[in-house]
Amino acid sequence: MVTPENLSGEIGGQREPQFDQDTSAMSVDMDSAIVLLGAGVTAITHPLLYVKLLIQVGHEPLAPTVGTTMFGRKVLYLPGFFSYAQHIVRVDGKRGLFRGLSPRIMSSAISTMVRSKVKQAIPSEQAEHVSNRDNLKTSLRKVVKETSHEMVIQCLSRIATHPLHVISVRCMAQFVGREVKYRGLFSCINKIFQEEGVGGFFVGVVPHVLGEVIFLWCCNLLAHLINTYAVDDNFSQAPAVRSYTKFVMGIAVSVLTYPFMLVADLMAVNNCGLVAGLPPYSPIFKSWVHCWAHLSHERHLFRGSSFFFRRVPVTAMTLTEE
Repeated sequence: MVTPENLSGEIGGQREPQFDQDTSAMSVDMDSAIVLLGAGVTAITHPLLYVKLLIQVGHEPLAPTVGTTMFGRKVLYLPGFFSYAQHIVRVDGKRGLFRGLSPRIMSSAISTMVRSKVKQAIPSEQAEHVSNRDNLKTSLRKVVKETSHEMVIQCLSRIATHPLHVISVRCMAQFVGREVKYRGLFSCINKIFQEEGVGGFFVGVVPHVLGEVIFLWCCNLLAHLINTYAVDDNFSQAPAVRSYTKFVMGIAVSVLTYPFMLVADLMAVNNCGLVAGLPPYSPIFKSWVHCWAHLSHERHLFRGSSFFFRRVPVTAMTLTEE
């Protein structure tokens, strides 16, 4: 609404700074809201990640049960998420499901701030958006530019938060050997620095970053190719289909890049003094490539990728003994 006061402010040259101040305040409020939302989502989903990590390191405290598939084949069913979570509650209580949560919440907050700062340094106006009216060459160029922009943000965010990821993973992995080596954020930072130096905070960062970069490029390029060649513009629901393409591609590509995440988590625990990172649970790996080769040889590259219907084929000898 235009008032004499507003008009005089605009004439006097006082209005533009006010707009800048309001925009800055709105940006801060938006970042705060994202941080709070991220903290809530992180807390809610933490038990899932906790159980997943314990499965990744090979900790199977519950005996499998014999069952049959719909085709009559006998298999051993490993405990699912709910059975595993109940076991954690029996051992550590309900609070035990949130072991290692604090570093993850801090990681989420720092990630949000890093992304915000990078977007300010590289304004989003410089990232062109793909339009259906663009020709193939132009649209591909825009996708590459957008993906490059996203990659820079993702890499910087991952590098900035990886030390907290290492701390969180080690706090959770202590459940295996019932250790209390990593307790408290500052105590963890001091212990890792004294024992491993700065490099200890970035163990496993290479496969983590590599996996996310591959995921980002594959997801965006595949979504672009499908939207360009597979979705007909004459189809009435084409805009709706295109809006979901990247989401669906994200699910598919995440399955293919899961081994990178697994290797990153195992390297964060390996040879750090915890039972979960030492034989017989895990060999001592010389590098993340060595870890990948070992998992590939054992056919465990997708260990922990599923929470339900985890099964192991049962041999005739095993069934006879049971």
